[in-house]
Amino acid sequence: MIAADSLTKNYGPVRALGGVSFEISANEVVGLLGPNGAGKTTLMKVLTGYLHPSGGTATIDGIEVVEDPLTIQSKIGYLPENAPVYMDMLVQEYLMMIAELRELEPAKRVAFISEAVERTGLTKHLVRPIGELSKGYRQRVGLAQAILHQPKVLILDEPTSGLDPNQIVEIRALIRELAKTATVLLSTHILPEVELTCERVLIISEGEVGADARLEDLKVSDAAIVAVDAKDGVEQALSAIEGVSGVELLDKTHHPDVSSLPKGFSAYRVQGGGESICPEIHQVVNDKGWKLAELRRDTRNLEAVFRAVAKGRAA
Repeated sequence: MIAADSLTKNYGPVRALGGVSFEISANEVVGLLGPNGAGKTTLMKVLTGYLHPSGGTATIDGIEVVEDPLTIQSKIGYLPENAPVYMDMLVQEYLMMIAELRELEPAKRVAFISEAVERTGLTKHLVRPIGELSKGYRQRVGLAQAILHQPKVLILDEPTSGLDPNQIVEIRALIRELAKTATVLLSTHILPEVELTCERVLIISEGEVGADARLEDLKVSDAAIVAVDAKDGVEQALSAIEGVSGVELLDKTHHPDVSSLPKGFSAYRVQGGGESICPEIHQVVNDKGWKLAELRRDTRNLEAVFRAVAKGRAA
């Protein structure tokens, strides 16, 4: 449904995108992550036909964006970070204007608007000026205009910005509901939002794809965690296991997941082998006569993956 092939975008001597390639299937919900200045907004503007790429191609539903931007834009619902609303208009006036711009059939406009309003929780605010609404409700108006024409593709830039916790839960549920009939590309800085909403993550760093994987795959690390009551010779013994590429002593102050170990125990990350290496580690612990407090496959949260990608690109 969405495809990018070697996309580049330069602003004079500054490279914003440097050969970005990926594909997103129909009805996927993909989180677009990256540090500030990584190229996320530029990528979304290229996909929506707002900017022309310097090189490469982008397609939506099989149609090349540069060749037919109007058809592309008819298939897309786009919510920029700052919702594109007119403060002096009533909510219903604004949505009616959007319906006209979208060239929806006059006989169906009221039905389309009613559904968008109900989905975004704006029913009680239709006759209020947008400028009198809170930031959260203005964001809902922006989301309503994005889904008004029931698009095949939704590109959302910080859709929960300014919302309170209850509203965030509602919008999160709405995004999952929309994904039943649309493909969703969601950009946000709120990592837990991605974990609770998306099934796949695309991390952009310095204009390039740093990671592209399903969430459950991204969190699995090729390592194991072991905690024993010995201090001397542990790293040497674990390093001798076939397939192990490194052993790291974990500082409890920087690794809260091992901070509650009993006194006298130290934790190590054994790199290389993951789950398959656990029996060999257990055998070494047994042979050495060490007490074992913990032995498990290492898993990472999204924040750890994000930081690792950003750090790797910087290096």
